[in-house]
Amino acid sequence: MIAVLTQPFFQHALLAGTFIALACGLVGCFLVLRAQIFTGDALSHVAFTGAMAALAGGYDLRLGLFAATVGVGLLIGGLGRRGRADDVVIGSVFAWILGLGAFFLTVYTTSRSGAQGGAGTSVLFGSIFGLHGSQTTVAVAIAGAICVALLLIARPLLFATLDEAVAAARGVPVRALGLGFLALVGACAGEATQAVGSLLLLGLLAAPAGAALRLTDRPYRALALSAGLAVAEMWGGLLLSAAAPKLPPSFAIMATATAVYAATFLGRPRRASGPQPAGVAAPGTG
Repeated sequence: MIAVLTQPFFQHALLAGTFIALACGLVGCFLVLRAQIFTGDALSHVAFTGAMAALAGGYDLRLGLFAATVGVGLLIGGLGRRGRADDVVIGSVFAWILGLGAFFLTVYTTSRSGAQGGAGTSVLFGSIFGLHGSQTTVAVAIAGAICVALLLIARPLLFATLDEAVAAARGVPVRALGLGFLALVGACAGEATQAVGSLLLLGLLAAPAGAALRLTDRPYRALALSAGLAVAEMWGGLLLSAAAPKLPPSFAIMATATAVYAATFLGRPRRASGPQPAGVAAPGTG
């Protein structure tokens, strides 16, 4: 196992995975707080459809991933109220996207799969051990940018999340924040697909955040805890996969995340009714 840790493919996976997990932990915490987990589920399927569309057209699958996830994220927010995704809208887009995915998968497998036979499988299940140097650099840069952007809007976004009406009355651009957040969710979904695949993407967004919010009802502490748990679960999954090569890294990562979430039920953490708006000061009020 020690020999594996010194291999470039594992070091690339560890570096890229750390930043991807950090972004997923931060974004996922707000997804749970805003009750928008269904959005993350929908975008995981959008990621598959976008990648298949790009491959069917002969383009880099990352182009399709990010164009589809960010674009559909903005579409869902634009059709919802005040930049929030509406379940009816998500369900309608979900069905349409799945139909498109089936179409592009057929086109890809019948016309272009000879050149990149394993690309469709890597989109579904991830290929973090297949990242080379330039892909790792791009992954780190995009995930880092997502983290910075989310932290910059974290305070007003939290205010709008906890009390939308009061935030709007105080002049917080609720709709713009909602759209911006969904664009970040889309970018995070596109990036995380490379690590765990579109089928398991939702777990990396939801499990660390769910565990963090079971352990604390303080939103900023939960945000930090969610990011920390996501990174630890990524490391644990990669090490588990290195120790047992027959375990796919995406499965090992999700198994670790699920185990951590399940562990929060073993104790009796204080059940909170949710973060209280009174504890969040409006932006600009001190």
